Amino acid sequence: MDKELEHQFITNLEKHQNIAHKICRIYTNDQDSHNDLFQEITIQLWKAYPKFRGEAKFSTWMYRVALNTAITLYRKKKRGIKTQDFDTVHFKIKSEEYNGEVEENLKMMYAAISELNDIEKALVFLYLEEKNYREISETLGITEVNARVKMNRVKTKLKSIINP
Repeated sequence: MDKELEHQFITNLEKHQNIAHKICRIYTNDQDSHNDLFQEITIQLWKAYPKFRGEAKFSTWMYRVALNTAITLYRKKKRGIKTQDFDTVHFKIKSEEYNGEVEENLKMMYAAISELNDIEKALVFLYLEEKNYREISETLGITEVNARVKMNRVKTKLKSIINP
């Protein structure tokens, strides 16, 4: 890879690395696994970068590569990469406007998300990242209609998990 391409890659990766970290948080359970997955995502991005043609935004392309990498590893390890156990997460920021009900609702939502399959988690992640259905469909390599249908099914599934 030439120096200019390398510089572009590093600049883009530094600018958008939070995407990879967010995906790592969803698909891992501890800091070591997070670091390993982040490293693997970075390697896969580096390998694929010469083929990046700029037809989509770098961030959209990065979501796709990062999610595919996480999902592939997730499947290879037969769920060896575990999702966050939100019972063990301690919220470090406490404020005077603390609302225990909101925290409990978040724990319940994340517990429900942890029961979803890997593709459903990716859909929810992108939805919570406020990606529109066009961006979701491009990232996951499905049609926009399929993304909408799947998202509606996931919402229904989450509701049934939370309120059986």
